[in-house]
Amino acid sequence: MQKILLKSSKRSELIEITAQVQKIVSSSKIKNGICTVFCPHTTAGIVINENADPDVRADILKALEGLVPQNADYSHAEGNSDAHIKSVLVGNSKTLIVSDGKLELGSWCGIFFVEFDGPRQRTILVQLVE
Repeated sequence: MQKILLKSSKRSELIEITAQVQKIVSSSKIKNGICTVFCPHTTAGIVINENADPDVRADILKALEGLVPQNADYSHAEGNSDAHIKSVLVGNSKTLIVSDGKLELGSWCGIFFVEFDGPRQRTILVQLVE
């Protein structure tokens, strides 16, 4: 298992981690297998989506905020219930195929860490299986 350490700078943001994950895959020398990217935080997640147009990231965050507003009538006293709910909606892991030493991603796909309760120091775990 490998770790990616990162620091978010906003309360909500998508941070692309595709290059870091591919670097882990490349340095492992695994040619064919699977790669799991896991976020062990309850107020963040992992998604795969378009990495070409940054407006897509903004639209995703805007839509999630519309679905689960920050300031609603939540019972959780810490003030971050929306972040917990958004994390449940996007999920905390993705499994990718490794083929010929490379992640199998579509032309416009990137792997993103999604922060819903930042800024914070975060850890992403990457596990490879051949």
